[in-house]
Amino acid sequence: MAKSLKFSDAIAEYGAIMKDIEARRFAPIYLLSGDEGYFIDAIAERLANAILNEAERSFNQVTVYGQDSDTGKIVMLCRQMPMMGSYQVVIVREAQQLQKIDNLVHYTSNPQSTTILIVCYKNKEQGRGIDKRTAFYKSCQKHGVVFESVRPREYEIDSWLEGFIASTGLRIEPKALAMLKEHVGMDIGRMVRELEKLRVSMREDERVVTDSHIEQYIGLSKEFNSFELNDAVMKCDVGRAMHIAEHFAHNPKSYPITQTITILFGLFQQLFLLNYHMWQSRRRNIPMPQDMELMRAVRANNIYALRDLKANIGRWNGPQLFKVLGLLREYDAKSKGVNNGGLDNGELLKELLLKIFM
Repeated sequence: MAKSLKFSDAIAEYGAIMKDIEARRFAPIYLLSGDEGYFIDAIAERLANAILNEAERSFNQVTVYGQDSDTGKIVMLCRQMPMMGSYQVVIVREAQQLQKIDNLVHYTSNPQSTTILIVCYKNKEQGRGIDKRTAFYKSCQKHGVVFESVRPREYEIDSWLEGFIASTGLRIEPKALAMLKEHVGMDIGRMVRELEKLRVSMREDERVVTDSHIEQYIGLSKEFNSFELNDAVMKCDVGRAMHIAEHFAHNPKSYPITQTITILFGLFQQLFLLNYHMWQSRRRNIPMPQDMELMRAVRANNIYALRDLKANIGRWNGPQLFKVLGLLREYDAKSKGVNNGGLDNGELLKELLLKIFM
């Protein structure tokens, strides 16, 4: 079985493709596929603006959409010669909606040097990717560039986001980043749009995105969010945790319980791992790992998160942590209708928190 592509590998390939475009090293075919649309669109957009100048685009660049086109028409477009220029560019957007896409092999098996074909295939639209066993896919690999855009897991996105934000001349505080992720989820395209909104809204002399900026420009409360709930639970602040849970209960669409439980599970998984490393250190009479190594071991996103974990681990022993992880699995099932006793999700969350504190 083929190994699944990692987000870090996709990012490295994305960077290499962008460098080649910047250096005007173009391939005759670009097959851009995957379940993260942002990188597909970014490469296609960069190619569309880099290959031809503005005047040439009027004659030599055409964009078609999978739902409104067919492979025969696309092959015919690709075989035309450019007018008054070195290249013609054919962009196929929403290619996942193109019927019999494998028939493009009639062109991709023998592409023209004067045509650059860009195929944008977003898996999420149909829930499946391109069949890598087909002659079409293999011919794209042989003659062009094949890029698979991978959607990151939650623990993978922070370092990329911090790098992306740094490239705009800003940096973001951990709490602000957590709030942004909670609001947007793992949709990188939407996250980039929100960051662009922040960048143009902030004063020119401001360089650090804080929770106040998130509250002001994106409309999220810095008091009521999963970051604050995690903080209250970790510190055993029952009153604050129940106050936040009450707010969540009154706004179930903004704070779905499944997402809240997932975030809590991540916190207690980190506490459990930290507790385990502390136990190992005592048992073997060896020093604890250095912070950078420990961050990787407990999957902490940044040094500030690790410091919070270390500051509060004394409130939780191993059996407690093991019990809480079991409770979170139990209430995840209840939130999906399994033996929930007829309680709504708001009541389930409050019941879960009380059992955690007990």
